[in-house]
Amino acid sequence: MNSTQLHEEIKETNLSYLMLAQNMIHQDMAAAIFRLGISEEMAELIANLTPAQVIKMAASNMLVCRFRFDENLLLNLITDYTKDRLMAQPHAAILMSGQPAAQLCI
Repeated sequence: MNSTQLHEEIKETNLSYLMLAQNMIHQDMAAAIFRLGISEEMAELIANLTPAQVIKMAASNMLVCRFRFDENLLLNLITDYTKDRLMAQPHAAILMSGQPAAQLCI
């Protein structure tokens, strides 16, 4: 994959993420804040982005989202299907809810 293709993939990912985030925030802000792992301030900022601002942000050469699975335990709970599957996802959600929300840095 060359750098042009990589930039296009990042742009598409960013656009999908921002559109999904806006949709989630407009439907249920509290649930969106929890699921996205962002602060209320960040949620309001994302919700109020204009389409032009979304496109401009999506065009960045850096991902605007991040993986929340910083710990092996969380990753294993999500991907390990040999153990009690019914309890793995709720347990992972509880652990993720204890992580600090992403903050807006100005």
